[in-house]
Amino acid sequence: MSTIILAIESSCDETSASVCVDRKILSNFIANQTVHEKYGGVVPELASRAHMQNIVPVVDAALKNANVELQNIDAIAFTQAPGLIGSLLVGVQFAKSLALSLNKPLIAVHHMQAHVLANLIDTNQPSFPFLCLTVSGGHTQIVLAKSPLDLTVIGQTIDDAAGEAFDKSAKLLGLPYPGGPLIDKYAKEGNPLAFKFAEPQIAELDFSFSGLKTSVLYFLQKQPEGFIEANINDLCASIQYTIINILLKKLKKAVQLTGVKNVCIAGGVSANSGLRNSLMAMGEKHNWKVYIPKFEYCTDNAAMIAITAFYKYQNKDFCELSVNPSARASW
Repeated sequence: MSTIILAIESSCDETSASVCVDRKILSNFIANQTVHEKYGGVVPELASRAHMQNIVPVVDAALKNANVELQNIDAIAFTQAPGLIGSLLVGVQFAKSLALSLNKPLIAVHHMQAHVLANLIDTNQPSFPFLCLTVSGGHTQIVLAKSPLDLTVIGQTIDDAAGEAFDKSAKLLGLPYPGGPLIDKYAKEGNPLAFKFAEPQIAELDFSFSGLKTSVLYFLQKQPEGFIEANINDLCASIQYTIINILLKKLKKAVQLTGVKNVCIAGGVSANSGLRNSLMAMGEKHNWKVYIPKFEYCTDNAAMIAITAFYKYQNKDFCELSVNPSARASW
């Protein structure tokens, strides 16, 4: 008998709902929040208010697009952590209410675990074990996956995330928020070797991006007026090249240390075309099997929560109605 799961994602500034039947995603509806653009970053209070406005129509749209009735749902899944507490609360309380009213089991999902398992959504899936470079605005990790529910972080950032390095560098260049995609856009027309920025040397498989941000800041402060505008393409290409080089050097080391050659990426920054192309090239050079999720499963979305919840449902890994959101929960 099929298992039907309704999943909700509300960790930051996207309100998303998804319906999956067994491992097949039937709908993945996302409402974005544009209110944060004029502030240059996500404002937590505004994000939580927008979630409250969006969550009912988003869930309704996901159910209708999947042609599934609410009473036929077998379980309700939600993002428990990490994220903005106000945003998480909206999703958690909505999921609790549904589970209580429908008398259905509740499944709590870790946001970063879900990013990794987004690679299991489509038919072209990695076999276990695999390595996943998970890169987002708040996290940068290398994860060893031995099974859907056996994931180990073997490397992570000790300070800033790669996504933050993209966005903060974009802000220094005077680009509007969110700046990461704009760096990717301008980088396509630039020379990645035009300018050199710092690559922090961190032991083992961990990352650091704070030094890179400082390097970009100090470099730009020394330049004359009009320099950024005249060199925007080369600056973006050079910054992007440096970030990608830091990421892939560590990933290459992880492959060497573990012997695992099935390699994936995940998280919002995995939508970056430079990273995707560079990973494919490195995989071809070193005989890796490389897997990259579709763009819609890279950024925050409920489909990745749904696929994770499916495996947790199979394992009867349910949570109590007393469960609370957490900004920093462990896997």
